[in-house]
Amino acid sequence: MGFGCNAAGIIGCRIIDSPREKMIAILTNNFVPCNGRFPTLIAISTVFFAVSSSNALNSIIPAVSVTLMIIIGISITLLVSYLLSKTILKGISSTFTLELPPYRAPKIGRVLYSSLIDRTIFVLSRAVVIAAPAGVITWLISNIMIGDLSILTHVSNFLNPFAKLIGLDGFILMAFIVGLPANEIVLPVLLMAYLSTGSLIEFSSIQELKNILLNNGWTYLTALNTMLFSLLHWPCSTALLTIKKETGSWKWTIVAFVIPTVIAVVVCFITTVIYNLIF
Repeated sequence: MGFGCNAAGIIGCRIIDSPREKMIAILTNNFVPCNGRFPTLIAISTVFFAVSSSNALNSIIPAVSVTLMIIIGISITLLVSYLLSKTILKGISSTFTLELPPYRAPKIGRVLYSSLIDRTIFVLSRAVVIAAPAGVITWLISNIMIGDLSILTHVSNFLNPFAKLIGLDGFILMAFIVGLPANEIVLPVLLMAYLSTGSLIEFSSIQELKNILLNNGWTYLTALNTMLFSLLHWPCSTALLTIKKETGSWKWTIVAFVIPTVIAVVVCFITTVIYNLIF
């Protein structure tokens, strides 16, 4: 379910009987890319890895790139699940028993209630609570000027030295921070910062996006690490709020934020070191 929405995937963990294994599933759900991360992964892979003049290859190569990202995410999910089960969530593995109840015809009213009220509206209401104030904050930091630069640019410049260590730049890292309410806005925020527009924008074509990124110093390393960071970084605010609701604990919510953040930074740092050693 996390491929659609990590918050919905976290709610889906309710069916796990073992509290220990339920917590492991909640903490690792974020490594599965949701619909909010796919646009970033697809756009960047299309811009930087579709380099052939063949239309067929230009379709296949980005698809393979995104598929590899999904495989990396699943692999890290399994690895982190194993490590958690041997450390802070150590315990006896539960057995799995599948019982098949008698078949009954579905009740349309119950299905609609479960899907619309208990799932969709439940998740969307949390998204609205977070997204509305976040939109105001995004506009403010983009339009309030200190000297000749906006707050967004000042913070990006401050983050730039650290971001360079992990193969990104300050604007990319700031875009992910501002994109905490929704992963879908990471690219628009990044373009807004690069172009100093003061408002969210959408690129009209892949070529336009490529020109903007190249003009701001992007390389293949930047593209790769941005995809990896998008795949592995902290959960969105809706997912974090759902984790708090499902676990009833700020401690586990913080752990759910810290684990993917540390992994994303470490993985990007390693790829940067390897890239610099080779090239």
